[in-house]
Amino acid sequence: MLRDEVTTLLNEILEEKQSLFLIDFSLSSDNKIKIIIDGDNGVSLKDCMDVSRHVEHNLDREEIDFSLEVTSPGATEPIKHRRQYQKNIGRTLEVTTSDNKIEGELTAVTANGLQLAWKAREPKPVGKGKVTVKYEKEVLFEDIQEAKVMVKF
Repeated sequence: MLRDEVTTLLNEILEEKQSLFLIDFSLSSDNKIKIIIDGDNGVSLKDCMDVSRHVEHNLDREEIDFSLEVTSPGATEPIKHRRQYQKNIGRTLEVTTSDNKIEGELTAVTANGLQLAWKAREPKPVGKGKVTVKYEKEVLFEDIQEAKVMVKF
């Protein structure tokens, strides 16, 4: 019953704040509610507070004892939602497929997948030395096992 109430409240607030979307929602057996949200323009502390308040203020603590945590995904968390790819255009991703791992710049998001671009140093076809070669590859969403944004310092 608590899961249904929280789901309804989440749908209400996410309908109101359409730039936000749900990444994960879990409810443990001891009523610990954990909500992870993301947004097309990132997530601010105010966004987390708004979601938290909407859920908390519409549940009756006298009826159900619960704890509530609302967060954004961490920098090292894998991408779970297709909308997260769009906001990461221009960033370097590490995409794992069943065949290989590709690290490249996310240049475009299509209806079916991602377009990645990267450069590699390879031996010249003739003579000594190396030449920089630019590669592009489209990776279909269905082939992606895991995708992470590479954080650079």
